[in-house]
Amino acid sequence: MSYVSEVADLQISKYTNIGSLAILVFDYCITFQDEVHWTWSRPWGLIRVVFTISRYLPFVGSGMTAYAALRVGGSCPPSLAENIIHILSIVAAEGLLVIRTWAFWQKSKKMLIGLLIYSTATVIGAVAMNVLPNHQLISTDVSMIPGPCGFESSRNSALVYAILALFECVILALTAYKWFHDYRDSEIQSSIVTTVYGGSMLYMLCIIAITVTNVVVDAAFPVGFTNLFDTLQLVIHSVLASRILFHLRSSDSRAHETDMPLIVSAPRYGLPSQIQTKEITDETNEV
Repeated sequence: MSYVSEVADLQISKYTNIGSLAILVFDYCITFQDEVHWTWSRPWGLIRVVFTISRYLPFVGSGMTAYAALRVGGSCPPSLAENIIHILSIVAAEGLLVIRTWAFWQKSKKMLIGLLIYSTATVIGAVAMNVLPNHQLISTDVSMIPGPCGFESSRNSALVYAILALFECVILALTAYKWFHDYRDSEIQSSIVTTVYGGSMLYMLCIIAITVTNVVVDAAFPVGFTNLFDTLQLVIHSVLASRILFHLRSSDSRAHETDMPLIVSAPRYGLPSQIQTKEITDETNEV
């Protein structure tokens, strides 16, 4: 890899990060009305605090990354403050997904304990990988740009994203299992069920896609691309986590307006039972 090639790679990474910030701003503008309608009228609680962090902290992290990319005279790797902001933003977005999954499982205490333990282990593992800048677990080429500044990160980021992708796959699997286990024998598939489960799974697949992309880029691409989708990862988590919340509350509102019954076959006994859509939406009221 030549010096000129690495400089070109770095320029692409910088433009991509700046473009990702533009996506965040654009999405905020087109969803601001939904935020006002579905969150501002609700009392402050755990959900609203986590949502606010996942919604607004990415602006700070993305802005810091964009500033580093545009800094005259070269750029340096992300600072400790920038890394902390990125981690907190992603953790908050994932927190919304964890709470939503727990609600899908009828707020089971065992599920809550399991999710909290796994979430904590994931955060500790990701942070541990991220604080090993001088010990690259994935061997690769080194930067040809002299000095400490080059808008590049450690190859360990690939392992951090791999841990995150595994966590997201587990959350997706739990949601899919609940959907197919509870409603696969339904005689009527109401729109609320499709929206709550199908829509959430689609967004989760998009989040997993960008996470896996970062794994591949950080592990296999030239060193100049190691920060290529750094901001986009943050933006996708914030954007899609917010949209999941908006769609769940919108579906909940429509369900209460129509109050349509949903016919479901009892999975264990094979006997038909009639439940109200309210029982489904009660699982999502927490999120």
